[in-house]
Amino acid sequence: MNLLHFLPVYFVCFQSATIMAYRGSVRPFVNFNPKHDAEILHAAMKGIGTHEDTILMLLTSRSNDQRQDIKAVYKKVHGKDLVSALKSELGGHFESLIVALMTPPVSYDASQLHKALKGLGTEDEVLIEILASRTGEQITNIVKAYKKEFNRKLETDILGDTSGHYQRLLVVLLQGSREDGLGEENIDKDAKALFDAGEGKFGTDEEQFITILGNRRVEHLRKVFDAYKKLSGSELEDSIEGETTGNLENLLLAVVKCVRSVPEFFAEGLSKSMRRAGTDDSTLTRIMVSRSEIDMLDIRTCFKKKYGASLYTTIQEDTDGDYQKALLYLCGGND
Repeated sequence: MNLLHFLPVYFVCFQSATIMAYRGSVRPFVNFNPKHDAEILHAAMKGIGTHEDTILMLLTSRSNDQRQDIKAVYKKVHGKDLVSALKSELGGHFESLIVALMTPPVSYDASQLHKALKGLGTEDEVLIEILASRTGEQITNIVKAYKKEFNRKLETDILGDTSGHYQRLLVVLLQGSREDGLGEENIDKDAKALFDAGEGKFGTDEEQFITILGNRRVEHLRKVFDAYKKLSGSELEDSIEGETTGNLENLLLAVVKCVRSVPEFFAEGLSKSMRRAGTDDSTLTRIMVSRSEIDMLDIRTCFKKKYGASLYTTIQEDTDGDYQKALLYLCGGND
């Protein structure tokens, strides 16, 4: 039996306006049958050797919700956890990527934050990436998942691992609520407050940056950024880079970049994870998995525009093996 025979064609063209608006590279498979998929995976893992191609092609062509259905059916039919079975058959970066694909998005974010905070040292880049880029609703759900899965409060762990204005802004973002109903009259007011807090004074009023950037709505902030440029003659990022340092600077810049364009923020993150000595596989996997059903098509466009090379080709040049194949499926195509 050729196991690949049962796999669907991954890319299907739809003319529906609703489907065309979908910006993920991975979409729900139309003729989904979780029992059928569970049996394909079981057959790919039993006996001598493992059919890695079958595993990666199937799992990258199903949505996360569908993967959860497959996992439930697998346990019911075979009496064991699918993720544990996959981990026993796979290894290295490929295993980490497959496990990430099999984890519900909110649980995955919570686990990444827990990993970043536990033990000695803190992976600040993970805290910054997730808390700057997720929506208020996503952050609220992450906080709940963190409490449920680790029996700890995310805010308490952040308070124990960070300090100063950096800590303050993380906690503000952790609330997952941005102010509604800010009128046009507040745009110039906020722009001037940011100018006065940085370029317009000796020293820096970090609290003003935290209050405005951490609490205002995205639509409002975009207008504030435009007003700021008219007022100061430079971009807000220039002021942040000149007035702040370290993790606070990195977090403020991430917030501003995400307000401007979340796909561009992640395109930059992917470039940094690959275009240097050694590959930051944790970041590469996290972004490719977490954005595959949200805005990967837009990230690809931003990447090509910003760096002059396709994300697909860059992944090819920087990775190899089954890990590379899975990443390329998540990428969804060459530009």
